[in-house]
Amino acid sequence: MRSCDHRRVATLLYDGLSIFEFGIVVEIFGLPRPELEVDWYKFATCSHQRGPLRTTGGVHVEARRGLRTLQQAGTIVISGWKTSEPPPGSLLKALRSAHARGARLVSICSGAFVLAATGLLDGKRATTHWRYAEELASRFPKIRVDPGVLYVDEGSILTSAGSAAGIDLCLHIVRCDYGAEIANRVARRLVMPPHRDGGQAQYVQNPVESRAAGGLAPLLQWAQSHLGQALRVEDLARQAAMSPRTFARQFRQQTGTTPHQWLTHQRLLAAQTRLEKTDDGIDAIAEAVGLQTAATLRQHFSRTLDTTPTAYRRRFSTT
Repeated sequence: MRSCDHRRVATLLYDGLSIFEFGIVVEIFGLPRPELEVDWYKFATCSHQRGPLRTTGGVHVEARRGLRTLQQAGTIVISGWKTSEPPPGSLLKALRSAHARGARLVSICSGAFVLAATGLLDGKRATTHWRYAEELASRFPKIRVDPGVLYVDEGSILTSAGSAAGIDLCLHIVRCDYGAEIANRVARRLVMPPHRDGGQAQYVQNPVESRAAGGLAPLLQWAQSHLGQALRVEDLARQAAMSPRTFARQFRQQTGTTPHQWLTHQRLLAAQTRLEKTDDGIDAIAEAVGLQTAATLRQHFSRTLDTTPTAYRRRFSTT
């Protein structure tokens, strides 16, 4: 595939547009951010349909550009879709063509059905809103649908879970393009955590009682400030005044992940920040964030970010 500028972003307008999901895309990629002092995204909207288009809130929108806009886009975002309607062939053809030349395809919520219809998700992991996950898996059995996560990054194709999970995915894209520090600043402007832990499983039915939820919040903050220590589940459970078994169950219910997975991810985020903002050696950073050795840090970077700590620093260092 030929390379293209992923910072040229286009999003699709359609009749019945999910206006909240569309607003997420505009807020992240379409809002000028001169305070960041970086070459920010170039944003455009387009549509395969003519005339005023209805949205879910009764507002009408109109795209001045057609699908040819996708020929210049490096990132294409499908912000929702009416799952009962098959995407038009012209749109699917345009998306396949864009992907073939190296464009990054992104869906929010039910927009995954459009990407699925291209066939480009076959054999890959993907997610969508938990309400639609079973339908997506049934209609497209070649896709490995994961209903429990907030988003899935398959490199050139990324999908998010329901609605607000689109913010998590878009911030993840910013983090990939500009580094953790810029993503954190955008998140602060959104009054949003840079990364929400766990998956959408924590939002499906059976809400955790408020007493327990309130009990874990200070624990997570405490753990983030003690990442350099060799924290075990028993240590966290003791800090939360719970038995290890009860703590592990509550943690899974509230975050959608395990304590070990959560700690590993927090340590990786802390390492990214140190690589960007300090001149510390790789061994020192690994020890400071609790990953102990440079080899372990490199392993996590390779597995999660598909790069090395040194390459990451070279790209995103602010020192």
